[in-house]
Amino acid sequence: MSGPSDFQPTNPALKWIERRLPIMGLMHSSFVAYPTPRNLNYWWTFGAILSLMLGVQILTGVILAMHYTPHADMAFKSVELIVRDVNYGWLLRNVHAAGASMFFFAVYIHMFRGLYYGSYKEPREVLWILGVIIYLLMMATGFMGYVLPWGQMSFWGATVITNLFSAVPYFGESIVTLLWGGYAVGNPTLNRFFSLHYLLPFVIAGVVVLHVWALHVAGQNNPAGVEAKTEKDTVPFTPYATIKDMFGVSCFLLFYAWFIFYMPNYLGDPENYIPANPAVTPAHIVPEWYYLPFYAILRSIPNKLAGVVAMFGAIVVLAFLPWLDNAKTRSSKYRPLAKQFFWVFVAVCIGLGYLGAQPPEGIYVIVGRILTVLYFAYFLILLPLLSRIEKPRPVPNSIADDVLAKSGGKAAPMVSSVIALMVAAGLLFGGADSARAAEGGTKPPAQKWSFSGPFGTFDRGAMQRGLKVYKEVCAACHGLSFVAFRNLAEAGGPGYSVAQAQAFASDYKVKDGPNDQGEMFERPGRPADYFPSPFPNEQAARAANGGAFPPDLSLITKARSYGRGFPQFLIDFFTQYQEQGPDYIVALLQGYEDKPPAGFNLPEGSFYNNYFPGHAIKMPKPLSDGQVTYDDGSPATVAQYAKDVTTFLMWAAEPHMEARKALGMQVFVFLILLTVLLYFTKKKVWANAH
Repeated sequence: MSGPSDFQPTNPALKWIERRLPIMGLMHSSFVAYPTPRNLNYWWTFGAILSLMLGVQILTGVILAMHYTPHADMAFKSVELIVRDVNYGWLLRNVHAAGASMFFFAVYIHMFRGLYYGSYKEPREVLWILGVIIYLLMMATGFMGYVLPWGQMSFWGATVITNLFSAVPYFGESIVTLLWGGYAVGNPTLNRFFSLHYLLPFVIAGVVVLHVWALHVAGQNNPAGVEAKTEKDTVPFTPYATIKDMFGVSCFLLFYAWFIFYMPNYLGDPENYIPANPAVTPAHIVPEWYYLPFYAILRSIPNKLAGVVAMFGAIVVLAFLPWLDNAKTRSSKYRPLAKQFFWVFVAVCIGLGYLGAQPPEGIYVIVGRILTVLYFAYFLILLPLLSRIEKPRPVPNSIADDVLAKSGGKAAPMVSSVIALMVAAGLLFGGADSARAAEGGTKPPAQKWSFSGPFGTFDRGAMQRGLKVYKEVCAACHGLSFVAFRNLAEAGGPGYSVAQAQAFASDYKVKDGPNDQGEMFERPGRPADYFPSPFPNEQAARAANGGAFPPDLSLITKARSYGRGFPQFLIDFFTQYQEQGPDYIVALLQGYEDKPPAGFNLPEGSFYNNYFPGHAIKMPKPLSDGQVTYDDGSPATVAQYAKDVTTFLMWAAEPHMEARKALGMQVFVFLILLTVLLYFTKKKVWANAH
């Protein structure tokens, strides 16, 4: 059933090519006739999932790079314009951004599978080390990609992480200067990171080829941890492993699509919807969730150099695993102590990930130090010790015996257990991420929004009323610089006709020029123009607002958030509730108090607001009853104004939301049907192999 390739093309042209370059024979022997252990479980499908994710990230990354501008003054805007103005740009961005998280999610499962089943043991040491190199390259690529949107968290993340290299004795400052391309994070840094972020995925692809090559030389490990001895132990890669991988990939795509179409911001940071500002430091600077365990290790050690060494050491120690664990039995299935400690180690990693998202203070630091010690103890003390004292259970004589034993017993619970743990950890980190933006204020009450949930759509009436509130009240201080007048007449918008949008635009004066005399001039707005800002620059805005800078409102509903707490954030994942930003805005607009509570020291020129972080806000109460007249008879109250303008601002932040959800529903129907079809096909193919 399996063995060396006997592929011989019949087509004369293919024969001619094959004689000179036997590429088809190589492909056939590697992906068709390649003998695969017949006892592989679904853990092994993550190799195919990772290959797919690498291809997706490279393809979407190349297309995004065609539209991205790697300049500190334009990077943030170029990303937003990709999402808004490039055909299906929102889809490309979501696929790429969520793809980074899914790539790491899959690689962590792949690595934990290797740890559990001893896939690093002889003769697969080089295969394992190549995997660690791929992981390191992924971390570097992911970090540089995270910087490219040039939002607040991107900028400050780059500042903090690159500064770590200053701890290197003698050469630290030179390394940091080289990374920055100057004496601070700025445009040269962004150019360096963009260049390397574009290059490194191709380096990863090259190392993946070596990884697969080493895999085909050493052969695949399997859950029993015994080598294939006869043809009964293996099946050809195609169709057996291929159809199993396809089924695993389709299940993974369902999970991936959930984030692309319904939860695109769940794993992101609201601060990254604010343009990078070197003068304003975020309250908590944290990396993406997949770096959090190592970030926790870094912060657990008071000495900067020791912390950096420990952080990198936590990754490098993986490369020495084949020599740290000398146990003769590969699979933890037959190692009772190793199996128990493996689960403890998984819990330690998840705990470190949680702590990495918390402020570095109090109990978090103490627990972080304990878990850091346990992390290193697992590799440096426990595994060498277990190989000497543990008495493993007997392993099967062959893979065929393992298959027979499995068919008569209960399936191992590892797959479901670890996936549940990883999903819970991802959700935990995602929930922790969203807890930062509204710290220091009262938690806003959740509202009912027409646009929430998988079938949510915008209320056209509310959007049109909200636009009126914005024009008559908010536009005096706040810009809407990413929204063009033409957007008002586009599908998914407030529902205006082209003529109405044109008439609306003509009410504005837009600065243009220079004219033939070299002078700037004002003209009536056109549909292609963007909403003009009320101030020519930040300095003028601060001068007119008592030193405060009114933020642009284009992305305000995505740039604000608050923590929903446990277990609500878990429920939100399944109900797709992502409206923390609108909740916060509508609460802020209604949260003014004429008198602050007793004992509260309100700074001069500030106003008390229940929901603003710190409660002291420079913006005076913007809305009052009867301030704006509605033509449709809706109540002219502050509550109605706040709800309407927030609905309009939600559309301004994500004008393609309805298209996203509609396409998502079609994709889900397709993927569910495909998954069911692949499941029954896989059952039929494997019926004669078990």
